[in-house]
Amino acid sequence: MKHRIVIRCEGRSLRDFALKQQISKCITAALDKQGVDTPCEINVLVTDDAGIRAINRAMRNIDRETDVLSFPMVEYDDAGEFAFLEDEDDCFNPETGELMLGDIIISLDKVEEQAIAYGHSFTREYAFLIAHSMLHLFGYDHMEPDEAEVMEDKQNQILLNIGITRMEDNI
Repeated sequence: MKHRIVIRCEGRSLRDFALKQQISKCITAALDKQGVDTPCEINVLVTDDAGIRAINRAMRNIDRETDVLSFPMVEYDDAGEFAFLEDEDDCFNPETGELMLGDIIISLDKVEEQAIAYGHSFTREYAFLIAHSMLHLFGYDHMEPDEAEVMEDKQNQILLNIGITRMEDNI
């Protein structure tokens, strides 16, 4: 299935083509694992702490940086269930027909900081945050312990599907 993944960078430049490929690979793995069978549009903004803090303040009224923000464009009755979309025209891009899943904003500064703090690679931290954010775009959350368990299991499955574990972080 062909999805449109738009990756934009601000602040420090993301010149590493392999990293952009990793973002796309992780997003595609999440879509595949969820069984999404319609072409989707996902927008990713890679920024720094100042950039994500400004967005967090503007969109959530929280004046601090964070690692990743997810802004789903679809309101789900049940997380990960897409059948209802057949009756929802406003979820699709009128020009391309693609399902507009939403936006991911990720702080490159936080990725580096957390990779060091957690003792794993930059690649693993980046993939983990992208997988986590994709699950939010599918309607999953982690506010309750049972929700968090479901999300953690799905994140791990996505990462395993692209060859990333806590011990092995090669894609």
